[in-house]
This record gives sequence, C-alpha cells and structure tokens, in this order.
Amino acid sequence: MLGSVATSLLVLVLFSSLLYLQQPSMIFFPYREHASTPAEWGLEYDDVSLKAQDGTRLHGWYIPRQESDQVLLFFHGNAGNISHRGESVAIFHRLGLNVFIFDYRGYGHSQGKPSEEGLYEDARAAWHYLTVTRGIDKADIIIFGRSLGAAVATKLASEVQPRALILESTFSSARDMAKAIFPILSYVAIWRFKFDTADYIRGVTSPLLVMHSPEDEIIPFQLGEKVYQAANEPKRFVSIKGDHNTGFLRSQPAYERALGEFILSHVPSSTLSY
Repeated sequence: MLGSVATSLLVLVLFSSLLYLQQPSMIFFPYREHASTPAEWGLEYDDVSLKAQDGTRLHGWYIPRQESDQVLLFFHGNAGNISHRGESVAIFHRLGLNVFIFDYRGYGHSQGKPSEEGLYEDARAAWHYLTVTRGIDKADIIIFGRSLGAAVATKLASEVQPRALILESTFSSARDMAKAIFPILSYVAIWRFKFDTADYIRGVTSPLLVMHSPEDEIIPFQLGEKVYQAANEPKRFVSIKGDHNTGFLRSQPAYERALGEFILSHVPSSTLSY
C-alpha cells in the first residue's frame, strides 16, 4: 500500500513538473510572419520601432485618424500578431480614434521571447512611446485589451490611469482559468503565471467597459463578470454574442454602437473626428 502511494505521488510530481515546463507553450502562441499591413486594410500608418526597458526591440503600427486627438492603445490576445487585428482596428478607426497597436516580445517583428513580466514591460514601453516620444497627453489615451491582452492592459492601466479602459473577453486570473480547464490539477500544479486581472482592476480608477459573450468557448463568461465585480465605478458591462474569436463581429452593429456610446460618454466630442 505504501508503495502504491509513493508511486502515485511520484507520478503526480512528474506530471506537475511537466505541466510547469509546458505552461509557456500553453499560453503564448506567437506568429512571426505578418499576414497583411494596414495599407492592405485601406489605412495609412507609421511603421514604429520602440524599445522596452530591458533593451528588447518591439515593433508596431501607429494608424492616424485625421483631426482626432484621441488615441487607442491596443493590446492583442495570445495568438497570432498585429496583422490579424485589421477588423478590430478598423472599428476603432471608424469611431474616430488614432490607433497604436504593437506586438509583444516574440510576436510578429518584435524581438525576444514572451513572458508575463516581459509583456508588462512591453506595455510600459508602448505607453512611453505614446506619452513621451509622441507627446500625447495620458488624458487622450484609451487602453483596450482583448483576452490575454486584457490582463496586460489592466496591469498598465492600474499604473498610469488612462482616459478609459476597455476589456473584451477577459479572465480574472491565470489560476481561475486553470480551474476552468483543469479542475482537479489546478489544486496540485504549480502555476508559473498570475495574470491577475481581478486584482489589477482594483487599482484602476479610469472609466471601465467590460464586454464578454456567454457563448465564449475559451474564457468562461463568469470570469469576465468577476473582473467587472472587482472594478471601481464608473463601469459598464455589455454582453455580446458569438464565440471567443469572432464575437465582436457577430455582435455588430450593437458592438460598435456600445463602444461608441462609451467613448462619447467619457471623451470630449470635440476631440473626435466622427
């Protein structure tokens, strides 16, 4: 009997160790090659190179909106790269916003290898680029994050307090996601990542919009609700339709209308171009 227990414990330790080592490949799915550029979306853009504090060189696109002072800082999800976000960028452009979208380290044309702390450093580098290099007032910057990008966006927002914060298909923490995917293993495995959005959101005082679909097959709807419940006022929750990756498209035109209403309610209309 003691031998069986010892064997079971050994198997559990080995499996947990393997899971620990595999976690980065379970979270980050970077694509190196760009599928398109904003020019192919019919948008003018500046090709941007910036550097994180640790020296990692990052790449992004600044997509201007004529006669608009407001900027959207876009944090994408865990898969692909910035070239796969054309439909989302177009929505914010139509809403009268300049858009800055960049790739985390290890994604697209950015150097390095993705990690949790690395992504937070990349976010700070993007903020520095907008506020220092381009001289944009933080009161003119809205931060947007989708999926994994919502955790990164919230962490940055808690440090800089932008004009507003928009989160789409967000999760409350990496551990809560693990419980949803691995109900039993989540209690015995050692998790390398926190991405504790529900904790970060408590430090955000900017107006907040949370959007999530009950049909989301990847990130449970209740995890988005948990982030919303932990947040400070003013805040708004909008339930959208569809799956994790296409919900923002399947929810049109209500999706874009909700974004527009939120933006107009917190941004002086004279600074927008639509």
